[in-house]
Amino acid sequence: MLCRVDHTQLKAYATWEDIRKLCDEAVAYHTASVCVPPCYVGRIHDAYGDKVNICTVVGFPLGYSVTAAKVAEVEQALAEGCNEIDMVVNISDVKNGDYGKVEQEIRTLKEVCGAHILKVIIETCYLTREEKIAMCDIVTRAGAEYIKTSTGFGTGGATREDIELFHQHIGPGVKIKAAGGVSTLEDLEMFLALGCERVGTSRAVGLCREQEREGRTER
Repeated sequence: MLCRVDHTQLKAYATWEDIRKLCDEAVAYHTASVCVPPCYVGRIHDAYGDKVNICTVVGFPLGYSVTAAKVAEVEQALAEGCNEIDMVVNISDVKNGDYGKVEQEIRTLKEVCGAHILKVIIETCYLTREEKIAMCDIVTRAGAEYIKTSTGFGTGGATREDIELFHQHIGPGVKIKAAGGVSTLEDLEMFLALGCERVGTSRAVGLCREQEREGRTER
């Protein structure tokens, strides 16, 4: 189960001790990645090498950085050993209906990522149903590998309804990552059962330990 979890520590006050603990847990529990602040990417790579799959965030958490700044963030993260990028769309552009601009930004970052995975955070809590559907189409056309629900810093996180909506409207090449508010084993199991390829949570190890206490050993 935890092989599909992005083990996450994105608090503004995260220390190296916090990050090292996260990485040690990721190695022990075989999580899909560690999702960490950009400032720790190089240090993690130096300390752990290929023992952990490093994911970082771009334009986080508000999304309204200019595209050039997001490109620079991606380039540096990849140069320092990052393998996966979770970018936040410009939510203001989405709300203004500037969908061409949103698509071009995602397409530009995907070109910079190359073979590395790009996940697109659309922050569902701020969007209407119609805007969510539009973002499914945009992420598909722009060539990103994943659409992701939330930063975990907004007013709401992943919901069953949004995952079901994504499945109805994303293209066949796009996967889903649920994030934000995944706080129980039941949450994690639900999102995986709904077909999410990844789930982002800071509680991954706690959930695994809960699983082990209940006598289930799958990771």
